[in-house]
Amino acid sequence: MTELAKTFDPAAIEAKWYQHWEKTGQFRPERPNAAPFTIVNPPPNVTGSLHIGHALDNTLQDIVIRYERLRGKDALWVVGTDHAGIATQMVVERQMEERQDKRTNYTREQFVEKVWEWKAESGGTITGQLRRLGCSMDWSREQFTMDPHFTRAVVKVFVDLYREGLIYRDKRLVNWDPKLKTAISDLEVETREVQGGFWHFKYPLADGVTLDDGRDYIEVATTRPETMLADMAVAVNPQDPRYASVIGKEILQPITGRRFRIVADEHADPELGSGAVKITPGHDFNDFEVGKRAGIKAGDMLNMFDAEALVVQTADGLIPDKYLGQDRFVVRQWIVEDMKALGFLIPHVTKDKEGNETLHDAEPRTIQTPYGDRGGVVIEPWLTDQWYVDAATLAKPAMEAVRSGAIEIVPKTWEKTYFNWMENIQPWCVSRQLWWGHRIPAWFGPHTNNGALIPSFDTHCIVANNETEMLEKAREAYGDRQIVVATRDEAAAYASNIDQRKVLVWRDTDVLDTWFSSALWPFATLGWPEDANPPRNGEVAGAPATDGGGPSDASAESPLHHPSGGPPPRAGEDLLAKHYPNDLLISGFDILFFWDARMAMQGIHFMKDVPWRRLYLHGLVRAADGQKMSKSKGNVVDPLGLIDQYGADALRFFMAAMESQGRDVKMDEKRVEGYRNFATKLWNAVRFAQANGIGASNSVAAPLATLPVNKWIVGEVVATLAELDKAMAELRFDAAANAIYHFVWDQFCDWYLELIKPILSPLPFRGGDRGGAESVPSSSFIAEDPHPNPSPEGEGLERDETRAVAGWVIDQILVMLHPFMPFITEELWHAQGERPYDLIVAKWPEPAAQVDAQASNEIDWLIRLVSEIRSARTELNVPPGARVPMRAIVDDPAEAAKSADLVKRHAATLLRMARVQQVGEADFNSAGATAQLVVDGILYALSLEGAIDLDAERARLTKSLSAAQKEAQSLEGRLANPAFVEKAKPEAVEKARADHAEKVAESERLAAALARLG
Repeated sequence: MTELAKTFDPAAIEAKWYQHWEKTGQFRPERPNAAPFTIVNPPPNVTGSLHIGHALDNTLQDIVIRYERLRGKDALWVVGTDHAGIATQMVVERQMEERQDKRTNYTREQFVEKVWEWKAESGGTITGQLRRLGCSMDWSREQFTMDPHFTRAVVKVFVDLYREGLIYRDKRLVNWDPKLKTAISDLEVETREVQGGFWHFKYPLADGVTLDDGRDYIEVATTRPETMLADMAVAVNPQDPRYASVIGKEILQPITGRRFRIVADEHADPELGSGAVKITPGHDFNDFEVGKRAGIKAGDMLNMFDAEALVVQTADGLIPDKYLGQDRFVVRQWIVEDMKALGFLIPHVTKDKEGNETLHDAEPRTIQTPYGDRGGVVIEPWLTDQWYVDAATLAKPAMEAVRSGAIEIVPKTWEKTYFNWMENIQPWCVSRQLWWGHRIPAWFGPHTNNGALIPSFDTHCIVANNETEMLEKAREAYGDRQIVVATRDEAAAYASNIDQRKVLVWRDTDVLDTWFSSALWPFATLGWPEDANPPRNGEVAGAPATDGGGPSDASAESPLHHPSGGPPPRAGEDLLAKHYPNDLLISGFDILFFWDARMAMQGIHFMKDVPWRRLYLHGLVRAADGQKMSKSKGNVVDPLGLIDQYGADALRFFMAAMESQGRDVKMDEKRVEGYRNFATKLWNAVRFAQANGIGASNSVAAPLATLPVNKWIVGEVVATLAELDKAMAELRFDAAANAIYHFVWDQFCDWYLELIKPILSPLPFRGGDRGGAESVPSSSFIAEDPHPNPSPEGEGLERDETRAVAGWVIDQILVMLHPFMPFITEELWHAQGERPYDLIVAKWPEPAAQVDAQASNEIDWLIRLVSEIRSARTELNVPPGARVPMRAIVDDPAEAAKSADLVKRHAATLLRMARVQQVGEADFNSAGATAQLVVDGILYALSLEGAIDLDAERARLTKSLSAAQKEAQSLEGRLANPAFVEKAKPEAVEKARADHAEKVAESERLAAALARLG
């Protein structure tokens, strides 16, 4: 044994053990013939740092992978980072700005090289932080979505999908970030509430047409007046009788003079405003669909913005020059002023209390406005040519996989959300206007007509895996002409003076959306398509692959150990065949569509099997009051700060214990502190065991137990193990954590160690560096003395048996607790004695024992009796040092004899732990003050004569009961008041309910105490 420090210090052990595990290859020991178990981590952005959501997500994954590793599986946790196109490019550009430099001062290739330099210097922050959390990932195979082998997979997927007609180029609306000048995904759009206006305008009818009520205009309203410069229709509901006579007629737009039709479309709601809606299909997602239904082709839709959201001339040339080149919000103001000057603004009228009217240009509105989460500016729906994936086709097999059970979604309640999105899925825009990322493998060349070159460079597209393949295809298309790879600008100059003997082709400048590449994560990380065993860190493709095994002193013969066999090479290991499909994916529900569903689509399409068998979706970590965490609210919690203060084990256990399927996790630092205290309690328990000669066990199976207390604790291990395995099978992390917590704290520490103290005798401490004797008091346990004199029962074999059982139980605790608290358990594992292997690669418990019902019932009876006596003493203010007489009151002679026998066998324990001693009827003062309690149908009476003032105690309890009942009634009245429940803040209502429950429980306890006094 190794002497433990008196105080548990997490920081002193965490770095030591993590470095040891990683250095000795413990995260994936050599188990070539073991059943595989595989998970992949949602790859964090290479620019990122650990936030509380990462802490939850990765803790749950680590619990599962450590659990399966202990069960003997070939457990592979694939780890890596995402290249994070927009975020990474922004980081590097910001650094350049600080040096008065900018991206456009360099060629694309030079800038990309600078990004790689940044990654080498600063891109490993989050991986180091994952190590601090204790994540046992296979770092030897760490992946990056821009690694060469991964890039080859990305290109192949794009090319194959294109050739199958599932990727295509199209002109559609996208979320456009005018600051970053790129399309962004819905996930990168955040909605903010902005105080804006709702303007009403007259749109005059052309050719003298009027409505049935005589008006010569239609009223339209908009929050974006500037977009009228690209209006192409006005929509009315086909069932709206007010406009039936003018459907198909034309509007004469006042500013541009453009004529366009009034169309019938269900999008126009007769109940909203005037029931007429201006349609700008090139700058609004709803209007785009209305325009298509009205027969307007995407290529004919008018575009009034450039990439920076400055106004440009539309194809029909009708925008007045004064607006050209101006910012969209400046133009908004000018449009309102010009429409007002022309008499086409309908003012918003308000009245004061006296009935006086005031005219306003717009009706004030709080508008849900989309912002780019990185660019920080208002997103503009923009009509542009982009690359799209036919997601609807790929979604069908992915939906069937869930319906058939090939993919199990946990919790099942998320299935409805999954199907709703997949059934209404839109084309997936996968192109981004960036320099950093996987460049789209598409080249454009001139179109041919009867063999002649036509200078239309967006018409003929060649998609290929590489430039060599592209040139081959170009020769097939262009014959014997010279093929020159050029830039887009060079190709544009060539197009103005085309040379029929030479063909210039230019590569698409866009890159792929990072969600496109990360959708391949479950199989591309395993070497797909051409390499079954991708290179590890520091290796080159084709070199023999090696992987670390267990520690050099590991014993393959140890009954507790899954042999690692050292670190032999793994050349020829087919990772893909063995580890695809993955077994489980753990992810936040917020990326169900952006990542999870897309992995399902791509995995099934290319691998002909699901990417993982189960998908577990956890909630968000919220602030203590339930609000979403955000920097603007100042309620963001830094997990690294919590680790510094309480240790990684405490934070991990908090995350597991609070993760209840389908619910968000409310951050509660007090609970984290409580789990640090739990670790301290375990630490002190092991110190107590060491002081009493209890060390490491050498058996997987439970030792032989003859004493009821030892039979009982073995049975509790068996029951806890079953409960833990069931919870893990169902992915009930909270149930698993609570099972091991209550076993350690309640059954083992609070009861078993107390119950065996009379059996143990103090022994000199052995195995410490000091070489001296030491007795370790255990202030965590209730006892009269830390080391009572040995009883006759504590001699010889009984003592040896108890030490063996106690040492075995501690080992079982450490193994079962290890997935949740890896650091302290590994430290205690080695402190208990010499081990030929680390805990991380030990065997999951196999007690090979049954629950002894008789022993369990006997010890459970003893625990209940002691607990009831303690409660009664506390409620009645019996002094802690007072020993009180107790007798059983039983009419049935058989039951009386049974009770007397039980009490006699455990008399020493009852005296020590409950401060009571059994007496006969003749020695029991039944006329004095007594307290009564019932355990297993037997009435036990405690004589309180001389221990308390009965009248004073009854008066105290009566007064306290009255006060508690009064407060409970007051809170009940408040909660019964609808005005309070409906109008008060949710947290106030929740607190009132909690306070009410507390007062009701207090009332019941005090009433029970009064009843005890008779």
